[in-house]
Amino acid sequence: MKTTLRRIVDGLWRRSYVRWRRSIQVRVVTSTLLISTIVAVVLGVFLMQQITTALLDGKAEAASQQLNEGLGILKRTPGDSVAEKVAKELAARSGPSGLYEVYLRDTREKTNGGVPTNDLDPASIPRRLATALSEAPDGDKVWTIGELSRQYHDPEPALIIGGKDGPYELYYLFPLDQEQKTISIVQRTLVGVGVALALLLAAIASVVTRQIVIPVRLAAQSAERLAAGRLEERMKVRGEDDLAKLGRSFNDMAETLQEKIYELETLSQVQRQFVSDVSHELRTPLTTMKIAADMLYEHREDFQAGVSRSTELLQSQMERFESLLSDLLEISRHDAGAATLDAESLDLRELVLNAVGDVEDVAERRGSKVVLKLPGEACMAEVDRRRVARILRNLLFNAVEHGEGGDIVVTVAADRDAVALAVRDHGTGLRPGDAQQVFDRFWRADPSRARTIGGTGLGLSISREDAQLHGGWLQAWGEPGVGSQFRLSLPRTAGTELRGSPLPLVPAEVELNRTIITDLEAAE
Repeated sequence: MKTTLRRIVDGLWRRSYVRWRRSIQVRVVTSTLLISTIVAVVLGVFLMQQITTALLDGKAEAASQQLNEGLGILKRTPGDSVAEKVAKELAARSGPSGLYEVYLRDTREKTNGGVPTNDLDPASIPRRLATALSEAPDGDKVWTIGELSRQYHDPEPALIIGGKDGPYELYYLFPLDQEQKTISIVQRTLVGVGVALALLLAAIASVVTRQIVIPVRLAAQSAERLAAGRLEERMKVRGEDDLAKLGRSFNDMAETLQEKIYELETLSQVQRQFVSDVSHELRTPLTTMKIAADMLYEHREDFQAGVSRSTELLQSQMERFESLLSDLLEISRHDAGAATLDAESLDLRELVLNAVGDVEDVAERRGSKVVLKLPGEACMAEVDRRRVARILRNLLFNAVEHGEGGDIVVTVAADRDAVALAVRDHGTGLRPGDAQQVFDRFWRADPSRARTIGGTGLGLSISREDAQLHGGWLQAWGEPGVGSQFRLSLPRTAGTELRGSPLPLVPAEVELNRTIITDLEAAE
């Protein structure tokens, strides 16, 4: 029961906190309500203190006058039994409603007795008040707030004032029930007014804030639609105030942005068309040149040493040119949306083994060793053999190029919905922000670094396009001096949405080291 209640409370708290963070209006109204409540409480306490003090001071002044009158009667009363006579006269002056009670005591009486009016309990006189009065000179008065006790009645608050004349001590006890009722009425009134004032201020803040928040929300919605590609989106502008100026500025920005994006799209389309046309136009002369180069290469032993070396260089550069042209043609197909997927059910382990066989000789020459971590069961998925094999070769050659002679670890894993492979190197790694740029066309982490394997600079870009064509992900992670890891995640069934990957993007040993370092820092 407690766990369920705690979950409910936690859920309400989280939802309230999220709404408070996301809504300016909620924050303003909440702040106004809180501040106005604090102000109302402070003012209410101050006013209650002032009203209470004023009522008590007025009551004390009236009681002092009544006490002076009583002391005057005490002085004018001659003969014996003065206390009883004065007490009766003062009780008669109190009236039938009992405006006050009197207690008259003769300090010469050894029994320390006194004469109370009506059914007053003499214990109502506080000892500290009696002591203070006995030590005070004639003519002084002392008073305090205490309780008036009567027989067969509940105690009630009262103002008790005392004075003395010679051996006599005269005490007046004024009930404060009317003053208490007045204070209660005032207190309830102040609480009601304070609550109403706080709610009124919150409502005013809500109305005022709404007038500001609604245009801002409309601007945010327009910006979201604009970011989603609806370049014709514009804000409705009304009036001549600051918010209207904001709307006009937003519309001007959207207009300029639409024009620039249109210009960029046109330029990009022209560039793509140019690359496509040039690639196709170069295909025919390249084929002729390749045939001639192959013929010269086959007869290179019949030539002189210098000519034979030139023939080998011509052959290698023709192969590189052909590879670059093939990549440009593939990029053009992706840009034109003409790339298609020829999917078939394959075991990802088979593709990995074939790709490793293609790169193994090159890795050995660079001093790298390819380490395979393959599962025991088949990792079947509906993929395009040619495209996935190209992705694997690009990732492996990239790891050899930047692995600095360290081990290259290839890991394959699968779950119910997806298959994944990761290529990990222990080389130069990636700087912060490079993990996204590494897939840009012709991008290089170190422009001064020369390629030693002869890549075109389009391999990773084409690989990402191929992964996205499968509905999958190609992601990169890296840290300087630690190395990098590229992860390819593909859905098992072609055309299904990929929701997760069986492999982590960050290598497990790196995460473990981070955890250990965090624990050590926390322990320190």
